[in-house]
Amino acid sequence: MKLFLNIIRWIVGLLFIFSGLVKANDPLGLAYKMEEFFEAWNWMWFHSYALQLSIAMNVFEVLAGMAIIIGWQAKLFSRLLLLLIVFFTFLTSYVLFSGKIKSCGCFGDCIPLTPVQTFIKDLVLLLFALILCMQYKRLKPIATGRASVVLLLVVTVSTICTQLFVLKHLPFVDCLPYKKGNNILEQMKVPAGAITDSFSLRYQYKKNGKVVEFDANNFTDDFDSTYEYVNRIDKLVRKGNAIPRIGDFALKTKDGNDTARVLLGSQQLYILVFIKDANTIEQWKPAYERIKKHGIAVYIVSADAESMRNQLKDAVVFSCDATVIKTAARVQPTFFLMKGDLIVSKTSYLDTDRMEKQLSNRPY
Repeated sequence: MKLFLNIIRWIVGLLFIFSGLVKANDPLGLAYKMEEFFEAWNWMWFHSYALQLSIAMNVFEVLAGMAIIIGWQAKLFSRLLLLLIVFFTFLTSYVLFSGKIKSCGCFGDCIPLTPVQTFIKDLVLLLFALILCMQYKRLKPIATGRASVVLLLVVTVSTICTQLFVLKHLPFVDCLPYKKGNNILEQMKVPAGAITDSFSLRYQYKKNGKVVEFDANNFTDDFDSTYEYVNRIDKLVRKGNAIPRIGDFALKTKDGNDTARVLLGSQQLYILVFIKDANTIEQWKPAYERIKKHGIAVYIVSADAESMRNQLKDAVVFSCDATVIKTAARVQPTFFLMKGDLIVSKTSYLDTDRMEKQLSNRPY
C-alpha cells in the first residue's frame, strides 16, 4: 500500500507541476481560455480578472504539486487538490458535453488534448486525489519543515517571476501557429488527412397544401412539377477536423482591400508590427522608429487601424481581427521579421535590439 500510495503521490504531483509550468510559459493563453468560459456563462465582468486568475492558478498548480510530493501539510493540500480536480472535471465535462468550447486548455497550446482525453485524464486524477485525501496520514514528509517552506517559497516566487517575464518578453516555448520558422500560408491550409464535415441533405416541398420532406437520394416516385420547393435542410451527421491552424488572417488596407496573400506570396523582407490598439503607442514608438532606419518595409497590423493611422501619420497600417492579433502577439506589440510568408523571427518591443542585430547582419 505504501509503494502504491507513493506512486500516486508522484504521479499527481508531477502532473500538476508540469501542467502549471506549461501554462506558466504562456499565462495569456490560459487567460484567453478563461474568457471563453466566462463568455459561455455570461460572466463578462470576470474578463478584467482573467490574467490575474491565470497567474494565480498556475502558481497554485505548481505549489500544490510540489507540496504533495514532499509531503508538506499533506491533509491541507490533499484536500485542496481534490477540490481543484473536482473543479477541473466539471470544466472538462462542460467542454465535452456542451460543445460550446473546443478544448479546456489543460496543458496550454503546447499539448492539445481532445475533450474526451481531458475528461478521462481528470476522472483518473479524481480517483487518485480521493485516495490521497483518504490516506493523507500515510504521506510522510521527505524534507524537514523549514526546508519544505523554503523550497515552496522558491517555487512560488520562481513561477510568478517566470510569468511576469514572458508577459513582457514572449513565451520561452512558442506553440502557436505564428511561431518562428512557420510559413503562414501553409498554416492557412487544411491539414493533410483532415476529415471534412459530413452532412445529410433533406429537401422540403409543398404538395396539396402539405409540406413533405425527402432525403437527397430518395425522392418520391411521383415527384413532378406539382411539388413546390420550400426549403433545404443541411443536417450535420459527423463533425470533421478540417480546420486550418490559421483560418482568418487578413491584412486590410484603408479601402478595405485584403493584401495578406499578396504580401505573404512575395519574397521580400519586411516587418509586421502586431498591436491591438493605439493606447500604448508612446511605449513602443521608439523601437518602431529604430527598426524603420534599417531600410526595409515596416507595416503596422492593428485591430484599431483608424486610431493608429491618426497617431502614426507616415505609417502603413493594416486592419486585422483582434483575435488574430491576440494569438500572434502575446506581447503588445510584437515585431515579426518576415520573408514572404516565412516568420524569420519574432520579438517583444522590449527586445527589438536583437532584431536590429539580425537586420544589420542579414544575409537575406
